[in-house]
Amino acid sequence: MSEDHFQRLGRLLDLEAEAEARQARDRWQRLTPAEAERTGNSLVELAILDETGGLGGRCLLTLGKRNRTLALPWTRLQIGSPVQLSAPEGSWRGVVCGRSDATLRVALDEPPDEKEATYRVDLAHDEIARLRQRGALERVRAAKRERLAELRQTLLGEAPPEFVAEVEVEPLDTALNPSQRTAVQFALSARDLAIIHGPPGTGKTTTVIELIRQAIRRGEKVLACAPSNLAVDNLLERLVAVGERAVRLGHPARVLPALQAHTLDLLVDDHDAMRQARKCTKEAFALFRQASKFRRARPEPGERREQRQEARALLAEARRLEAQAVERILNGADVLCATLTGLDAATLGERQFDLAVLDEACQSTEPACWLPLLRCRRVVLAGDHCQLPPTVLSAEAVKQGFGVSLLERLVARYGPTVTRRLAVQYRMHEAIMRFSSDEFYEGDLHADPAVAGHLLRALPGVQANPLTDNPVLFIDTAGAGYDEQLEPEGESRLNVEEGRLVGRKVRALLALGVPADEIAVIAPYAAQVRWLREHIAAPGVEIDSVDGFQGREKEAVVVSLVRSNRDNDIGFLADVRRMNVALTRARRLLLVVGDSATLGVHPFYQRLFAYFESVGAYRSVWEEQDDAT
Repeated sequence: MSEDHFQRLGRLLDLEAEAEARQARDRWQRLTPAEAERTGNSLVELAILDETGGLGGRCLLTLGKRNRTLALPWTRLQIGSPVQLSAPEGSWRGVVCGRSDATLRVALDEPPDEKEATYRVDLAHDEIARLRQRGALERVRAAKRERLAELRQTLLGEAPPEFVAEVEVEPLDTALNPSQRTAVQFALSARDLAIIHGPPGTGKTTTVIELIRQAIRRGEKVLACAPSNLAVDNLLERLVAVGERAVRLGHPARVLPALQAHTLDLLVDDHDAMRQARKCTKEAFALFRQASKFRRARPEPGERREQRQEARALLAEARRLEAQAVERILNGADVLCATLTGLDAATLGERQFDLAVLDEACQSTEPACWLPLLRCRRVVLAGDHCQLPPTVLSAEAVKQGFGVSLLERLVARYGPTVTRRLAVQYRMHEAIMRFSSDEFYEGDLHADPAVAGHLLRALPGVQANPLTDNPVLFIDTAGAGYDEQLEPEGESRLNVEEGRLVGRKVRALLALGVPADEIAVIAPYAAQVRWLREHIAAPGVEIDSVDGFQGREKEAVVVSLVRSNRDNDIGFLADVRRMNVALTRARRLLLVVGDSATLGVHPFYQRLFAYFESVGAYRSVWEEQDDAT
């Protein structure tokens, strides 16, 4: 029999799990520790610098290089990443809960015994997340004569989405622009599905928060989700700031420290019922110890059995009180916030929601999106399918469409019927925005007057100079011999000469008074990111991959395109959505360095370079060298 949609997704989910497991094996079997560290998924030669308690009784380890003079290298390990901590005597699973240039903080359920050992941390495969997604696919596939079955029909294109008549609502956030108000009003009218399309800098999350607050005012219960912990924390922070009763589900170590007081674990710990539960547990353990203790005098017949029975009854009462605390906290919340795969059936039970909101929905594969859909009457997806797609390791799964998000599939199926696009952006100078607007958004975007003409020279303490007087600059390295190379003993690419030019431009910006923490350097290849971090000695300047800057911004952004070769091979730069992200992170200056001869074979880059010329942003590297002399 041919596969249906959910059987296919389940098979692709398994392919992805196999690819993740294979990558983990490679890190241990095929790669040396140094090579594994260069992938960004591992850190080696670590020592325990500090050990404390917290986060619901968990152990918090601060790890750093055993050679204390070394900083941590570039890594993909982020707050919330599941990791495996290992040493010769064993291994422990944990969660990253903090990061600095020199340290990594990991939360564990129990500490390792040996404090002086040398440790290694590896990104871990989250098997629980896969099993939850698998279960969701099976559940929705089997649904009959219930709301979930109706939603399934709409999301598979078997029944048209329905809307009630739009009713104008008074915005709670009076700063919303007309396109944001229209999107909220439209989403509130959806009976099944609506999509808020938020191009870069258009205030998508602000719009999502307004939607959630309006739904709460209508007496609805809301489930707010996103693929990453950081995106969920962004929602939670904004909801708490405006006084909404929001509770964060999930491991407290995955939550930003300032928001941990709003996690279910810590709220339960502080609940009156939980204090009584801890008292019952303490008494129960005392009875168990008493029943097991050796005594010279023979105990009365049945005395030990009665003590153990009483202890078990006390533990049962403790569990009842804990469940009561959880239930009261969840019932008292108007909105629950969680990652897509952090929705735990054991915690939520049969709880249903009037509305599920999925922010950054384009960054998740489809199976994870069905987890909140099991629990809602209608759904609103928010994101931008013209930016980065979900990260998928399995090439075969990508080939079969696993990298197409639910939002992207629904936009292709229904288009404007279910979608409202935000049109005013509040980040970029108009000249930085214009190419992206024309290329990806049918020219719909408009820069708010507050940002449309802003330049670096207008910042306090910044000197006027061609670097600070122009919003866009492109330095063409064609013909200069700035050839790319494979990283030694690696698979990523770097361009040393281009990196040196980028370093000179960063130093020039700093000399002109641009604050270091308002400068970013973005490169599409991990090897180039590592080289730049090692050779640009400028504390505060942030250097990262395109993926690392999704959803973020800086006043000045320098983009190193890396690719320069005689074969005109541009690799994954052919995924133009990745470049859309890189080109839209800057507020006042976008400076791009690249080889037009190599990249110009692709129509997208042909149009990009033509745009640079049209706005007077084009400069040859030879001009830069003449200026330097």
